[in-house]
Amino acid sequence: MFKNLRTQLLCSGIAALILLLLSIWAVTRYYIIFAVCVLTIVCIYILYLIFWFRRNVSEPIDRLTDFAMEIASGSYGRQLEDRADNEMGRLTDAINEMSEKVAVAEKSRTEFISQVSHELRTPLTAITGWSETIAYDPAVQGDSLRGINIISKEAERLTGMVKELLEFTRIQDGRFNLRIQMVDIAEELEDALFTYGKLMKQAGIDVNYCPPADELPMIPADPERLKQVFLNILDNAMTHGGDGKMIDVTLGRDNGYIKIVFRDYGNGIPEAELPHVKEKFYKGSSKNRGTGIGLSVCDEIITRHKGRMDIRNADGGGCMVLLYLPISSR
Repeated sequence: MFKNLRTQLLCSGIAALILLLLSIWAVTRYYIIFAVCVLTIVCIYILYLIFWFRRNVSEPIDRLTDFAMEIASGSYGRQLEDRADNEMGRLTDAINEMSEKVAVAEKSRTEFISQVSHELRTPLTAITGWSETIAYDPAVQGDSLRGINIISKEAERLTGMVKELLEFTRIQDGRFNLRIQMVDIAEELEDALFTYGKLMKQAGIDVNYCPPADELPMIPADPERLKQVFLNILDNAMTHGGDGKMIDVTLGRDNGYIKIVFRDYGNGIPEAELPHVKEKFYKGSSKNRGTGIGLSVCDEIITRHKGRMDIRNADGGGCMVLLYLPISSR
């Protein structure tokens, strides 16, 4: 048996052609029975070729395609077993090697991010503490006070980025856990709106909250993680859609899910970027500063609650974020 698929296909094609020509020759010589026998052999041989092609080419390609899609979705380091000693086997070995190298690179990146984030926390805490202390000094006035406030604000922003990076490394390392308990989702959402409301008023943004028409049941969830999601979405709405000066928040029930809708009235997201906004470190064409992993972390949190997060452009302008959380843990 040839170990080269190209050679096997070539030899099979030549053999089929010879049999076909032989049957034509038999017909022209009026060897009808012989011709029928040869044509029968040709038909059986063609069926065998179809089966052989499916087993040795089509099915391995399908497996490799599925495996490559798994790697693309983040399953780095996985290996696909294939003992075929031909082009398919060599292609499998190449993809396995790629998967292993990507896993090593991803691990190195995660460890680097984790280490840098931990190293930044201590000086940022000191900068924030001292800037707030100096700001309360009556002797600090005018431009000096303004500069201290800018330092404090930027330190808080960097602290938020460090927290996001640490959350990312926990997800990558498998240390990201939920503390599930029965939660009043309306209360949690309203607390988040109250927490962020003052900052939005300072930015001149109105928040319109539409509570549910009927009382919602308690749901199994991690309240701290949900609050993290709510605050991140509100921060994105203010940062990227604040030009519209208004944010709508709606809470309701949709079949077996709690549905929460955040809608801003900004410029929306370019259609070409919509499929990628939940990807890690993706920032698109936005000029705003940030890590690009906030929505990725939010999506991970909602997914681990067995829900989903959809992001789309709203009719009439602006962007919508829709959260679906299951009412039952089943």
